[in-house]
Amino acid sequence: MSEKPVLVKCLVWDLDNTLWKGTLLEDGEVHLPEEVRAVIAELDQRGILQSVASRNDHDLAWKQLEALGVAEYFLHPQIGWGNKSDSVQRIADKLQFALKTIAFVDDMPNERAEVEYHHPEVRTYTEADVLALLDRPEFSPEVVTVDARRRREMYRANAARDEEKSSFDGPDEAFLKSLELVMQIKRADGEDLSRVEELTLRTSQMNATGVHYGDETLRGLLSDPQHEVLTITLSDRFGTHGAVGVLLLERHPQVWHLKLLATSCRVVTFGAGSVLLNWLVDQAARAGVHLAADFRATDRNRMMEIAYRFAGFTSDECECLNEVPKAGGDIQCLHLVTERRPEPTTMRLTSPDLAAAGIA
Repeated sequence: MSEKPVLVKCLVWDLDNTLWKGTLLEDGEVHLPEEVRAVIAELDQRGILQSVASRNDHDLAWKQLEALGVAEYFLHPQIGWGNKSDSVQRIADKLQFALKTIAFVDDMPNERAEVEYHHPEVRTYTEADVLALLDRPEFSPEVVTVDARRRREMYRANAARDEEKSSFDGPDEAFLKSLELVMQIKRADGEDLSRVEELTLRTSQMNATGVHYGDETLRGLLSDPQHEVLTITLSDRFGTHGAVGVLLLERHPQVWHLKLLATSCRVVTFGAGSVLLNWLVDQAARAGVHLAADFRATDRNRMMEIAYRFAGFTSDECECLNEVPKAGGDIQCLHLVTERRPEPTTMRLTSPDLAAAGIA
């Protein structure tokens, strides 16, 4: 069986005779077919971002996109007279996407060839391919999560957040306080599972073990009273960051076993991992138990190991670890004697009370 293609994360559109019918600077009036409008809307619902690389007068072309009612769909549009390959590179850089996740559609063979020459990883399509894009596997994610459907909204909020940060005059902590950050920790439900599974698959730098928990396994743990499957979301005055973390905990009489902690790399600068660990340590201290955390070192998760060490986890042995099943392989079990931790100073936290839940 052939391998599944890499999913497209952003489709970059040419405008003249590709997105719309006609040449704006020659015809004056152009037409957007309803079938193409439907493709734009459906890609957006699937969580595939979209942008523009067009040789056109910027103000005139953007005004036309607004008049057609589709301007809001396009992030970081590149409209001008430079090379399309440079435009595609700038879009990828601004979105922080690998070029292999970028696709480009243009009616002109020479424009496609120029992009292909400089960026062979970018997949290119003709204007005749547009109506069939939705049926192609690279544009068809197996699961569309709630976060995927609002991905464009989250990227727009992030751009506004970054712009304000660049002009903020003051220390980082003051900026974080100004964001009015709210972290919500909640027990996962069935609707959360697809995003939880996605986080265990896609998060590598801030994943403590790299272990993948599939949908069936997670559903079984939801009904197990000894386990807690927790999801973490983050929002601020610019909007939501969506689901940014997952925590899997197994409770024993003398120790809580942290089997998995994964947080999205995009919230590292907000200190989300430290806030989560401090909250869990505080909950364990209130319950009068120790914490043990599984950790497997990889070539990418050094930041997570540092976070654990700063939180106080060590490789020290303790009798409480006799209650923790041995994970095997190269997973080590880090130990922590818990103590009360202060509330975070840069964000408001809403969470379940695990300490009061008792031991199953």
